[in-house]
Amino acid sequence: MKAAGAGSLMRGSAARWLQLMILSVAFAAFLERLGLPASQLLGPMVAAIALTMCAAGVHVGRGAFLCAQGVIGCLLGRSVPSSFLDGLATHWGALFLGVASVTVLAYGLGWALSRMNTFPPAAGMWGSAPGGASAMLILAEAEGADVRLVAFMQYLRVVCVSLTASLVAHWWTPDGGAPAAQSALAMSSLALPPSSWHAVAASLVLTVGGAYLGTWLRIPAGAMLVPMGAFMLLKNLMQFQLELHPLMLAVAYAVIGWTIGTRFDRQVVALCLRSLPMVLASILALIVLCAGVGAALVQWAGIDPLTAYLATSPGGADVVAIIAASAPVDLAFVVSMQVLRLLLVLATAPLAARVLSRSLSQGVKPPGMER
Repeated sequence: MKAAGAGSLMRGSAARWLQLMILSVAFAAFLERLGLPASQLLGPMVAAIALTMCAAGVHVGRGAFLCAQGVIGCLLGRSVPSSFLDGLATHWGALFLGVASVTVLAYGLGWALSRMNTFPPAAGMWGSAPGGASAMLILAEAEGADVRLVAFMQYLRVVCVSLTASLVAHWWTPDGGAPAAQSALAMSSLALPPSSWHAVAASLVLTVGGAYLGTWLRIPAGAMLVPMGAFMLLKNLMQFQLELHPLMLAVAYAVIGWTIGTRFDRQVVALCLRSLPMVLASILALIVLCAGVGAALVQWAGIDPLTAYLATSPGGADVVAIIAASAPVDLAFVVSMQVLRLLLVLATAPLAARVLSRSLSQGVKPPGMER
């Protein structure tokens, strides 16, 4: 009887995983066709939410989630250009002004959302943090914030920022269509062989080993930060050959999306829908304020308007880089500011979230926030 029961349980679990994978691919392909950013993460997350709401969810193992964090860390390390230090030396004043201004504005809006009891303090701060969305989810998880609400805020902002940046770039350069073309090629690149199997194998070792080393050392979000630092050093200083195959990234995005999606329930979904107008208003306000920072850089530092706008766009750094690569802008300046802001947020967001949580600890907790 026990063997039969175990076999039935395995069949049920296998069926749920098969459903989840099919839905994940379908949703990701649909979002990719619409041209929405982060479709390879959002598709699996939506699929996991749908199955969990139908009481057909799955359990994602902690080891898989740690390895996914390692892949994201390597992705962030790869995004740091070799000309990063040169850009700092050339435009250090404009870079630090733009980075500090956008970060303070984003934290301020997170504080405002928490003061209005829209979200708990920690979730409001992490959801507003203007770094890479995937990195913010991992750090929020490590700090004990409600990662479901953080995901809702982060990816809603990624969509809004990416759409507005695409529209601005298209208006500025009407003949540009490369971002859409690059997005359309994303799915087909999954089946292409890597340029070097040795480089992929080295990246896998770095990903898994770095993730577990960071966890063993008890570094906050070490499963992401240790591989990120190692990838930066090996790639930029030692010229070591490393390669992140698109399939590695797709699997990592899917694991993170599944991990987040399986934690949603009806109560959290209802809260997200109720808070949607307020969160959208805060996102649009941040976009406008950051555009104002870009205008200040144009007047003060002589940066061209499109470069300044893309450099100060609050979030969606990978998508902004794709847009900037096909537009007549200073790509090194755009990427350097986005990366520098990510590093600043990685360093300051945990402290900012703790300070905000303590300062509002005597306030009234929003309804439905019990975990």
